[in-house]
Amino acid sequence: MKLLIIVLSFLFLFPGFSSSQESNSDQKDINKFADLLLSREKDKKEALGYIKDNWKPSFAIMMLEVIYLNQDSGSTAELIEILEEKTGKDFGYETDKWYEWLWNKDELKHPKYADFKGVVYSIVDPRFNRYFDSDYSTKIRLDEVRWGGVRQDGIPPLRNPKMITAKEASYLDDSNIVFAIEVNGDARAYPKRIMGWHEMFVDTVGKIPVAGVYCTLCGTMILYKTEINGVNHEIGTSGFLYRSNKLMYDKATHSLWNTIWGRPVIGPLANKNIELERKSVVTTTWGEWKKRHPDTKVLSLNTGYSRDYGEGRAYKEYFANDKLMFTVPKTDSRLKNKDEILGLIFSKHPESPLAISTKYLSKNPVYHNKVGDMNFVVLTDSSGASRVYESNGVKFKSWDQNISATDESETKWALSEAKLESSNGKVLNRLPAHRAFWFGWYSAYSNTDLVH
Repeated sequence: MKLLIIVLSFLFLFPGFSSSQESNSDQKDINKFADLLLSREKDKKEALGYIKDNWKPSFAIMMLEVIYLNQDSGSTAELIEILEEKTGKDFGYETDKWYEWLWNKDELKHPKYADFKGVVYSIVDPRFNRYFDSDYSTKIRLDEVRWGGVRQDGIPPLRNPKMITAKEASYLDDSNIVFAIEVNGDARAYPKRIMGWHEMFVDTVGKIPVAGVYCTLCGTMILYKTEINGVNHEIGTSGFLYRSNKLMYDKATHSLWNTIWGRPVIGPLANKNIELERKSVVTTTWGEWKKRHPDTKVLSLNTGYSRDYGEGRAYKEYFANDKLMFTVPKTDSRLKNKDEILGLIFSKHPESPLAISTKYLSKNPVYHNKVGDMNFVVLTDSSGASRVYESNGVKFKSWDQNISATDESETKWALSEAKLESSNGKVLNRLPAHRAFWFGWYSAYSNTDLVH
């Protein structure tokens, strides 16, 4: 009954997509596919006949998405039969195999595919219609944009969340994992056990508007400054994924943003050549962060939502194995899918991404490398937390995994979240980096170098 109400509401709001109204042949194609989900049984049969008689290779992805959304098991079997007959493939109900087959072919995009996507996913949430339009610029393959199973902000971001002092955070054990930041001296910790249920916080930290975006599926927590050229982009969770990586949206234009790139990829902003600035974030334990920053603030359990915020409860089964919830076009077997890496992508050298295995860094707590002309050092402490600093030719031979590092000239350097500072006043600045699952990083940066 709930679905029927949504469908009737949709037809009222978008009457132009009824099969009773025909325009050109491309629009008619879309109308017929919409009929498979939105219309009466008689119209559905007519739509099936039309699709079979007028089949085009670009119909395959639309048929697959109709199958994905269809709630009638009987008609789903008929749809799969047509899909197999027309494509010569026999993947049956194995949706991931269909997607992998399509994504590893050249994209065959129907001229009205974006409109189709807006129409059919508006059944789930009418706001989705604003994401997709055939007139929008698209920087990624639209057929790789998959619905993640929730409505817009269905995984609710924490906006200006309540923070408490370290002493007040009695709910946390020292071994609990936190995503930790310091912006202009403002230190804060965001426990993974809470962020797993919300996947984003939006706040002002150190007088800078920021968003911490946690993609549970690809294992990334990235801190972005949300203001670009004087415009603060108020972002949220779109409900859609690209290569198992959540897509964000901005409230002003409903453009879709790639989380791991920090750039709009579909919609009015896609051609504006803008990118969010990355800030530093470290994945560490509460005990380690609290020791370094006794004055830190930390998320309160009083989030305004009722969730089981116990350690390890969110996505427990997903994190316990190496299987993907949503498939990707290609994986790389040099590491397991969910092995963690430290990802580095510098704005000065965006063409040269680098991934370093966190297991490798734990065994090599002082690690030097370079990307282009940028020399850097990675210092990893006993909790496994890694911080990256420019090195500018300075070679470090050791550090106490706390606050002091020593270079080859025996000069001592003090470590902070913002910089390394030598006893003679020289400064080496912190560089942004974040953790990710290997498959997620590789899906975003298939040209990446890997150290493992």
